[in-house]
Amino acid sequence: MNKKNPQVPDENATGLRKGLTSYGDNGFSLFLRKAFIKGAGYTDTALDRPVIGIANTGSAYNPCHGNAEQLIEAVKRGIMLAGGLPMDFPTISIHESFSFPTSMYLRNLMSMDTEEMIRAAPMDAVVLIGGCDKTVPAQLMGAASAGIPAIQLITGSMLTGSHRSVRVGACTDCRRYWGKYRAEEIDDEEIADVNNQLVASVGTCSVMGTASTMACIAEALGMTIPGGATPPAVTADRMRIAELTGAQAVKMAQTGLTIDKVLTAEAIENALRVLLAIGGSTNGIVHLTAIAGRMGINIDLKALDRMGKETPVLLDLKPSGQHYMEDFHKAGGMATLLRELKPLLHLHAMTVTGRTLGEEIEAAGPGFAQDVVRTAAHPIYPQGGIAVLEGNLAPGGAVIKQSSADAGLMEHEGQAVVFENAADMADRIDRDDLDVNADDILVLKNIGPKGAPGMPEAGYIPIPRKLAVQGVKDIVRISDGRMSGTAFGTIVLHVTPESAIGGPLAYVQNGDRIRLSVRQREIALLVSDEEMARRRQAAPVVPPVAERGYKKLFLDTVTQADQGVDFDFLRAPSMKQSVPK
Repeated sequence: MNKKNPQVPDENATGLRKGLTSYGDNGFSLFLRKAFIKGAGYTDTALDRPVIGIANTGSAYNPCHGNAEQLIEAVKRGIMLAGGLPMDFPTISIHESFSFPTSMYLRNLMSMDTEEMIRAAPMDAVVLIGGCDKTVPAQLMGAASAGIPAIQLITGSMLTGSHRSVRVGACTDCRRYWGKYRAEEIDDEEIADVNNQLVASVGTCSVMGTASTMACIAEALGMTIPGGATPPAVTADRMRIAELTGAQAVKMAQTGLTIDKVLTAEAIENALRVLLAIGGSTNGIVHLTAIAGRMGINIDLKALDRMGKETPVLLDLKPSGQHYMEDFHKAGGMATLLRELKPLLHLHAMTVTGRTLGEEIEAAGPGFAQDVVRTAAHPIYPQGGIAVLEGNLAPGGAVIKQSSADAGLMEHEGQAVVFENAADMADRIDRDDLDVNADDILVLKNIGPKGAPGMPEAGYIPIPRKLAVQGVKDIVRISDGRMSGTAFGTIVLHVTPESAIGGPLAYVQNGDRIRLSVRQREIALLVSDEEMARRRQAAPVVPPVAERGYKKLFLDTVTQADQGVDFDFLRAPSMKQSVPK
């Protein structure tokens, strides 16, 4: 406590003395706190140790975190072996397919929950347990704002299943088989059978979806124990990582290795490099932008695109390749990838181990023969998996996952078939009288940050049924929303500004010509400026509003995709620097 003034909090306090409840007398606050915790059976010896918080995101609604209980026990073991006192605490838990209207709508709420619980409870360091798509970015955002030593523990990917002797895993194969079902290539019985095999265990998607992308990004940022990204959820390797994570959290508390020393501009740039090289989810850009924004770092999308032109896709993983996360783990995991990317990385970037990324790559050894991570000389795709587009349809930018798109559609001009919102799309997409052909471009409005709200993964617009039964497998699609990292196709996403706030996308009409040129990094609406001005004047857009609650907070303060879809008041007051340089 502050001995000079017992009513003033001591900013240098540690352990149970940290963040004392405001009763006007710090001595009494500590006395009362110890009295209550001793009621749980703790001794003074235990209470004098460094306190390590463990963010518990286990939930019956979140099978991606179905191993949380076992992970917490392993983390506690590591903390106690290292001389710390483990204290797990709950936060909200978000699952991609169990969150209405979309998990992205709740990401910022989870980040606030994480930040405020870290601030509210006494802890010298925190272990963040997350896995499902929005949980890892939410935790890193919250921890970045809280500022104490923090380390990420990934829940891990699921095992793959088998359908009629064909290996399957969520969720690229979910979409592949559902596409077959919509095209009437498989029947009700088979789609029910495959539904039982797609998810063979608890854990996150077994392909390079958003969850796996964020796991790899967390390790690239230096926020996990080396090797922490890839062990599957139900393996002994994952439990050992959990124990090591707990022990490292104690060391971080003792040495004062706060998160700002790890989440630097160089670390963010390393993570962007990895995002490109793994053929990662387009969601990774939004999440990294939000994480960086909490640290006062701006991500320059134009510079990111330049970086992509010199960073090939090296990871042979679905949807850009053929393998699954468990194969990546057996191939050496992130160490194998980072070793190949070494000439392009900032090797002096600090990690949660207290060693640099370069030192950790060296410590991982020389590697071994495998076929999951390619060499730079023989990549899966010659450029980074994601390209950034600009043009009069997206003045603030848009993205396309070029590594999983149809090469024949990357330079394309077609006629717009417009859906005003997700409900309109659901109502019309499978109608026989839908006026559409394979050369057209599907446009979906009002699924951006404010429009939906929450920027759902509806950007993966299904192939209209009348085209699907004709054998059409891809078509150019454009929206201001997102798509799952497990998805594939020639799909333009994150169109900024979004249509709900009057972006050009709001004024696209059926029959308009649109030009997509990935080579030129252009997405253009072939309508004159005069006509666009006339349309704006004839039907001005009124942004959505809400009267109360979290929805009001969201709509009043959420930013656009190029700023991470974070709340404006949660970003750092000023952007100190931009990455990539």
